[in-house]
Amino acid sequence: MDAKFEYLLRQGDNALVLSQQLSKWCGKGPALEEDMALTNVALDLLGQTRMWLTYAAELEGKGRDEDALAFLRDAHDFRNCHLVEQPNGNYADTTLRQFYFDTWHYFLMQGLLKSSDLRIAEIAEKSVKEVTYHLRRSGDLVVRLGDGTAESHAKAQAAANELWPFTGEMFAYDAVDNAMVEQGVAPKSEDLRAAFLHHVAEIFEEATLTMPAPDAWMHSGGKTGCHTEHLGYILAEMQFLQRAYPGAEW
Repeated sequence: MDAKFEYLLRQGDNALVLSQQLSKWCGKGPALEEDMALTNVALDLLGQTRMWLTYAAELEGKGRDEDALAFLRDAHDFRNCHLVEQPNGNYADTTLRQFYFDTWHYFLMQGLLKSSDLRIAEIAEKSVKEVTYHLRRSGDLVVRLGDGTAESHAKAQAAANELWPFTGEMFAYDAVDNAMVEQGVAPKSEDLRAAFLHHVAEIFEEATLTMPAPDAWMHSGGKTGCHTEHLGYILAEMQFLQRAYPGAEW
């Protein structure tokens, strides 16, 4: 399989699955402002998904479009990391999941702005303003939860600890990632990880949260199609219409 096609799927699938997860908060947010903000972040990620998967479909050249890639692949064909498929849980769980993803995503987009693939650089340029807002927003929420009440602090710390083992996969480069680095398409893992750890440490200090150990054991497998049980339920809901009524249009 072409390494660039796989890399594009990974970017698109991360954004798609997380967008679907966040959309479940619509109408259920803890406050009206947050309800709207979560929905807007989900829409931002969905727009980014379309750019990644459209390019992937063009590169594949098999007649599939972004809709086919989104709605007609099975779980083992998805290439998202495990972090984005973790349950929404309580609001601290959703916030910490978002913060970890946003931190990695921000520094990745900064690196992709310099990509040797002009199409990828253009996608990064179109996404970086949204991603910058996402990171600022989720970081502020982490501080508000961590440095808030005793209950919000406890829930934020529990979420930080529980989700931490899912962060390592984002920096665990394999043959696909390494090929992209060699071609000048993607930034190096060590650069992303160093920036990620530094930013998380800064926010956690302000939030009075204890940062988990950087060398802790980490989950892996999502980028190669080995997923947790959660993804199957996510896709069953997301893909139902196209699976039940093939070719349906509004």
